[in-house]
Amino acid sequence: MGAYVAKRLLAAIPVLFGLSIIVFVIMALIPGDPALAILGSFATPENVAKLNQDLGLDKPMVQQYFIWLGNMLQGDFGRSYTLNRPVIDEVLERFSATLILAGPALVLCSIFGLLAGVISAVKQYSWADKGLTFTVLIGISMPSFWLGLLLIFSFAVKWRLFPPSGMYAIYGGGDLPDLIHHLTLPAITLAVVATGVIARLTRTSMLEVLRQDYIRTARAKGIKERRVIYVHAFKAAMVSVIPVIGIQAGFVLGGAVYIETVFQWPGIGSMLVKAISTRDLLLVQGGVLVVAAAYVLFNLLVDVIQSILDPRLR
Repeated sequence: MGAYVAKRLLAAIPVLFGLSIIVFVIMALIPGDPALAILGSFATPENVAKLNQDLGLDKPMVQQYFIWLGNMLQGDFGRSYTLNRPVIDEVLERFSATLILAGPALVLCSIFGLLAGVISAVKQYSWADKGLTFTVLIGISMPSFWLGLLLIFSFAVKWRLFPPSGMYAIYGGGDLPDLIHHLTLPAITLAVVATGVIARLTRTSMLEVLRQDYIRTARAKGIKERRVIYVHAFKAAMVSVIPVIGIQAGFVLGGAVYIETVFQWPGIGSMLVKAISTRDLLLVQGGVLVVAAAYVLFNLLVDVIQSILDPRLR
C-alpha cells in the first residue's frame, strides 16, 4: 500500500506543475494592464512603466512564470495589492471558509445520494424507485444558482427560517449554532446536483451487482437479505461509486464560486470573483492553484480508498 500511495503522489507532481502553467497563462492572457488597475487615477505613463518594472511584468512571460513558480515553491505567493496583505494568508483564510461550506455539502450529497441509489435499486420499478428517480432528475436539471435564489426567497425572505446571507450574524452569534444556521441553505443548494449524480450511479452499480452469481449464491445459502444488500452488494458497488464521489468533490469546490456569491459566503469563490474584477492577478493565481491542488489531493485520497476496497487496483 505504501508503494502505491508513493506512486500516486509522484504522479500528482506533473499534474500540479501543469496546473500552475495553465493558471499562469490564462491570467496572463486576460485583457488589461494590472499596473493601470493598481494605480487608478495616478496611472501616468511613467508610473505605469515604473510599476511594471517593480512587479517584473516587463520581463518575458516565460521568465515571469519561473520567477513566480520559484517564489511559490518557497512559500511566497506574492502580495495582494487590493488587500495589502500576503496572498497565502488571504487564500488560506478564505479556503477554510470554503471547506466549511463544501465539507458538509459533500457529506450530505454522499449520504443521501448513496441512500437514494440503494433504495431505488432494491425497490426497482416500485413507486419508491419512480419517485426517487423523478426527484433525482429534477435535482440534476436544476441550476444551482437558481435553486439558491429560490431557497433564499422561500426560507429566508418569506418564512424567515434561515438567514439569507453571510457566515455569522452581524450582531451577536459567532458560535457553532449560528454557523449551522447560516450554513444550512448554501450547503443544501451546493449538494442537490451532486446528490442526483451519486444516486443515479449508485442505482446503476447496485443493479449490476445484484445480478451477479455470488449474490444469488448468498441468497441461496439463506443469508439475510439485509446483509446481502448492505454488506455484500453495497461494498462491491462502492468500488464504482467512490470515483464518482471524488469527481463530485471537484464539482462542489467549483460550484462554491457562484454559490458563495449568491449567499455572500466569505469563501475563496467570492474572493476570486472580486480579485478577477480588480485584476489582482497574484491573488487569483494563488486561489485557483490552491483549489486545484486540493482537488488533486482529494482524488488521490479517493484512489487510495478505492484500492483498499478492491485490492486488484494495486
